[in-house]
Amino acid sequence: MVVAMDAQRRRTERFAIGATATLEQLEGDPHALLARLREREPVSWVPALGGWLVTRRDLAMQVMRDPQTFTVDDPRFSTGQVVGPSMLTRDGEEHRRHRDPFAPPFRRGAVHARFTQLVAEEIERLIDEMPSAGGAELRRSLAAPLAVAVITRALGIRAGAGAVLGWYERIVAAVTDLTAARPLPAEGPAAYAALSAAIAPALERDAGASLLAAAAGEAGGLERERVISNAAVLLFGGIETTEGMIANAAWHLLSHSDQLARVRASPGLLANAVEESLRLEPAAAVVDRYATADVELAGVPIRCRELVRVSIAGANRDPAVFTDPDRFDVARSNARRHLAFAHGPHACIAMHLARLEANMALAALLRRLPGLHLDPAAPSAPRGLVFRKPPELRVLWTAPSPSAAIGAARGGVRRRER
Repeated sequence: MVVAMDAQRRRTERFAIGATATLEQLEGDPHALLARLREREPVSWVPALGGWLVTRRDLAMQVMRDPQTFTVDDPRFSTGQVVGPSMLTRDGEEHRRHRDPFAPPFRRGAVHARFTQLVAEEIERLIDEMPSAGGAELRRSLAAPLAVAVITRALGIRAGAGAVLGWYERIVAAVTDLTAARPLPAEGPAAYAALSAAIAPALERDAGASLLAAAAGEAGGLERERVISNAAVLLFGGIETTEGMIANAAWHLLSHSDQLARVRASPGLLANAVEESLRLEPAAAVVDRYATADVELAGVPIRCRELVRVSIAGANRDPAVFTDPDRFDVARSNARRHLAFAHGPHACIAMHLARLEANMALAALLRRLPGLHLDPAAPSAPRGLVFRKPPELRVLWTAPSPSAAIGAARGGVRRRER
């Protein structure tokens, strides 16, 4: 007991910045703190997180690329505690067994061929439902319902968007509580149970009609319970990553009038603007790993089974890679070197679908809502310990001209005729 306390005291003395970091700092605007850690304690002991925090990009890459030394396979893994074993909580052959049945439909070419028209139609429908002039809260009116509609269609889940969003938000809250070392709330497992019941009918359909049925069939070879847990992970990631990408990118563009003007003048910059937004505010700010043995990382001794948290938010602003790293620059030449979709074997399986949705949503917003700007009466900014996005993103715009309104109406008629 005395030895353990002495070891903790020595850690606190050695990692003074990490020792004084608070959850409030990490949840709010953590970037100044992460910059100090990255410069002076790139691998730091952070008692508020109950583990180590890695903030330098090269070290973050090292951890995520080495599942033999830094694994996700631990009963403490937060998402695993809520939804059970899945591709997110397994490494090696077992990880491939869980992931491979779902991978082909999420490859870039397959995503663009299968989902471009669906995404376009959903975006136009959601914008059509907004008032012709006035304002909206973009997370609830566009980002979240778009993400829900697309990922549920991809997986073959037949459930209302409102119900799915409710389950997803309770699962997100449970994962966040566990990451903050708070007890697992009962609402998390209850939401997963309800989600499981909604997913189960998809497994009974013909393998050609549903991605989930295919994964559960002979070719996929996954047990029914594991198909459901992986579907929950895909649903969770498909909503969270996309909603956060759209909300954060809209916030960045509308908060920087000079950069917005550059995108309006050169629409080809929009895709890079989305990547730059991902760099500055990744939708998932941290990923967890556990040391499989006593190991040193950047000269810091880490004990077997200790928690090692990789700060994607910290790595994405590493000045060794990104010049003037806190600046939002839609033309940044290396913006895509961000780690917002993680790296290594656990890189986000649905990254191409998330990119497709975000790019098309932002393009439509800028095209169809003249004078789009943030509501000055409802200031917003991304926040969150694990998942970062504005709690609300209220925007205003002006009425389109009569000719623009007629053009939009004709476009809607053509879409319905198809």
